Amino acid sequence: MLQVNEIRENKEKFIQALSKRGFDASIIFSDVLQTDELRKTTQAKLDETLAQSNSFSKEIGLLYKNGEAQKATLLKEKTSQLKEESKELNETLNNTLEKLQKLLFTIPNVPNDLVPAGTDENDNEEIFKEGEIPKLVEGALPHWELAKKYDLIDFELGVKITGAGFPVYKGKGARLQRALIAYFLDKNTRAGYTEYQVPHLVNETSGYGTGQLPDKEGQMYHVTGDNLYLIPTAEVPVTNIFRGDLRTHSELPILCTGYTPCFRREAGSYGAHVRGLNRLHQFDKVEIVRIEKPENSDAALTEMVEHVKDILNELKLPYRILRLCGGDLGFTASLTYDFEVFSTAQDRWLEISSVSNFEAFQANRLKLRYKDEDGKNKLVHTLNGSALALPRVLAGILENYQTSEGIKIPAVLIPYCGFDMIN
Repeated sequence: MLQVNEIRENKEKFIQALSKRGFDASIIFSDVLQTDELRKTTQAKLDETLAQSNSFSKEIGLLYKNGEAQKATLLKEKTSQLKEESKELNETLNNTLEKLQKLLFTIPNVPNDLVPAGTDENDNEEIFKEGEIPKLVEGALPHWELAKKYDLIDFELGVKITGAGFPVYKGKGARLQRALIAYFLDKNTRAGYTEYQVPHLVNETSGYGTGQLPDKEGQMYHVTGDNLYLIPTAEVPVTNIFRGDLRTHSELPILCTGYTPCFRREAGSYGAHVRGLNRLHQFDKVEIVRIEKPENSDAALTEMVEHVKDILNELKLPYRILRLCGGDLGFTASLTYDFEVFSTAQDRWLEISSVSNFEAFQANRLKLRYKDEDGKNKLVHTLNGSALALPRVLAGILENYQTSEGIKIPAVLIPYCGFDMIN
């Protein structure tokens, strides 16, 4: 979330940068600055009124002490008026602060200078590609057909139990799923990330802290009776662990990882591009989160990208990395790199990870700061990435590793799942 002083000092620069998103910030910036001026004038009037009231209160005591009761009574009447004025001013101030906060919550993060202009995914920049696309046997199947053939995932049973987008994993499908989770967590912890097990529901404050609220309110499952939200990603509870903290500079960086199921209402439309595991309402994901000093966040983002690359290289899946354009950039992100695995059977790329730097955007909402070497309080930078989201990784393995004898298991996963072939 932008701060008012930042908007005031960099108004034109931010308007230009946000135009990369197709977001016209000029009107809302004017509203923010006007509202903040009202806040300042109201606060000044309130301070003046309270000061005058306090002064009169002291004077009343002296007047009574000196036997000037009539003058004291007149001042008491004025003090009562001042108290009524201060009550009204305080109400105006609170309403103004609430309006200002709501305005600031609707402004997306300012894109990094590296973010290309563009309107949608067609304008994203491919910056890296790795791995050879395998030549499949004749009659190769998409993963939803393979899942049915080898009794790995039952999509119809999920519909029976819950609804579309809630698959049931069975037998070797469930074991392979568990193997991927364990492998991802081990890979992350060996890289220095501390593992956390976190709640799968969060309160409203947590949703606002990381920026899912109010931006994605309609995309989250809301437990209305308790006003809690099912998490769309582990990023939300893990990052909120540190909400309101003031850390020392020596405590940074902080590296976290965690596995959670993820719940998203916006699973999408019908068609082959959303069949099977391509888009779900519930799916599993292992996340990495970093809390960094601002001057180190660019290097941290590069480290996270290299870390995800290493995982995909070990899985031996063909993949590419995209730098997202302004029109495809998430609301909270300053810079995002998407990883996509090539699905040979579907003949298309599937997104399996987003690695993002939010800079100070989330930290400002979270009031997450650190004390630098000079003793000054500063906002940290937060980053997160999928390492990895399981459904499309599993889809990529099933499709790219299929043979006439069955589905091979990537060598790195064999110790985790205990078999080397699905047949």
